[in-house]
Amino acid sequence: MEAWLYSLLGALALPQYGLSTVFVVALLSATLLPMGSEPVVFGLVKLNPELFWPAVLVATLGNTIGGAISWWMGYAAERTYERIKHRPPRELRALNWLQRFGPKACLLSWLPGVGDPLCAVAGWLRLPFWPCVGYMAIGKLLRYITMTAALLWVFPGRFNL
Repeated sequence: MEAWLYSLLGALALPQYGLSTVFVVALLSATLLPMGSEPVVFGLVKLNPELFWPAVLVATLGNTIGGAISWWMGYAAERTYERIKHRPPRELRALNWLQRFGPKACLLSWLPGVGDPLCAVAGWLRLPFWPCVGYMAIGKLLRYITMTAALLWVFPGRFNL
């Protein structure tokens, strides 16, 4: 099992696959799919320390685009709901909170479990798209820098392939 894991990590770390794999996994993990991209970023950086900043930036870009997709999914869901029901949705406390903070609430899009649905709800509430994407990008960039640096600090040795 360990040999399989190391060969998989080695394949993902190849320059022709590494950053594109990070991008795809980060994009998919920012939609409503239940997965995390940090292990992929960590694995690539662990095998190729010189790719720290490219991996963090590519993961941030993929995760931000995934958050933008979630925003559009929420926007489309709200429009569809309005056409079907012809009445406004009940205002919940969380929706009021999100409306009060506006796009700045998208800084929390990095949070596990609630961050991705938060992007969809921002679209549902029709919060301004580009400010939401900007705040998503800032939150996600800080997450990748923090998580990858912390994992590199906890696991300082290099994998032997």
